[in-house]
Amino acid sequence: MLLSIQTDISTFSWVLALTAALVVGISKAGIKGVAIINVTLMALAFGAKESTGLVVPLLILADIFAVVYYNRHTQWKYIIRFLPWIIVGILIGVFIGIDLDENTFKICMAVIILGSVVMMYWWDRKKSKTVPSHWGFAGFIGILAGITTMIGNLAGAFSNIFFLAMRLPKNEFIGTAAWLFLIINVIKLPFHIWFWGTITPETLVVNLKLAPGIFIGLFVGVRLVKMIKEGFYRKMILILTALGAILILLK
Repeated sequence: MLLSIQTDISTFSWVLALTAALVVGISKAGIKGVAIINVTLMALAFGAKESTGLVVPLLILADIFAVVYYNRHTQWKYIIRFLPWIIVGILIGVFIGIDLDENTFKICMAVIILGSVVMMYWWDRKKSKTVPSHWGFAGFIGILAGITTMIGNLAGAFSNIFFLAMRLPKNEFIGTAAWLFLIINVIKLPFHIWFWGTITPETLVVNLKLAPGIFIGLFVGVRLVKMIKEGFYRKMILILTALGAILILLK
């Protein structure tokens, strides 16, 4: 229960949470991969399961900005291909998340993420222009993304792999991911409110206090994206995603 979260939270936890909010803003502005840092900080501040619900309204707030700012770059055909599988994964995550062994989950997830990064690095080195067209690729990555986004708000790593595999240019990558995650996070809301009870009026008050960190992060992130070159952007996403997987193991 999160009913006493406002009074029980320590100064150190507030620092962690505000830093996490800043990272959310930077991530949603287009610096993909750093979102896993936010997940780790929020879990340290509020606890693993409690933090998953608390952070969702913050994600939606940042998603709305990203959609407005990058909407013109959205490639809907990739969302239509990917989203149904994510929804299947979310439904699976709702029911397995209650009794899931967190240690086993995070180890398996980190291994899968790191394996996917190695695969994408190999594809980049190969310089192949062929993208995975089989439905099984979108299905496998999408279901994993759905399960992990419901349990730990960690779909970013798997969506990064999917969009990088599709070889989307930087702005199309950001714009497409913006709409995808806005839809996903809105879908997750009722499950956190009524199934898990991890979103309450009390947690929404905490969200309001953390909102300034989101806006500062968005401001910083937009400027960073403009400075990053296309080729370096792909390498940066892979590196940050791999580092995020390692952070999950160490969390």
